[in-house]
Amino acid sequence: MNFISKKLILTTLLFTLLSLNHSYSQSESEKIKNLIEQKRDFNKKNTNSTVYKIQIYNGNETEAYKIERECKVYFPEYKTSTKYKNPEWKTQIGPFKTRLEADRALLFIKEKYSGAIVLEDKI
Repeated sequence: MNFISKKLILTTLLFTLLSLNHSYSQSESEKIKNLIEQKRDFNKKNTNSTVYKIQIYNGNETEAYKIERECKVYFPEYKTSTKYKNPEWKTQIGPFKTRLEADRALLFIKEKYSGAIVLEDKI
């Protein structure tokens, strides 16, 4: 084989490999686009599956309802609720869509209720 034949075969082989690589990257790109679209659809259908609440009290029923009424006076802009979760009553503020939003509210709430904490809740 002469030099020109070897060069021609090598060039052909190189172009073939490059075209295979290009088509492979295009198919991977399409798969990624498809997965992103599936994730967007999933997020639209499953909004707000996780929320955040600020718990300001857990203990007996009488005190829980007393603190709920008190909290509604101090923080009327937030929704306050009391519920029973075995074995105690819990007074909570929220829900908040993001942890950041809950943490910002917690800064103000801790001025009155120093033991307040942020909890993640599934709905």
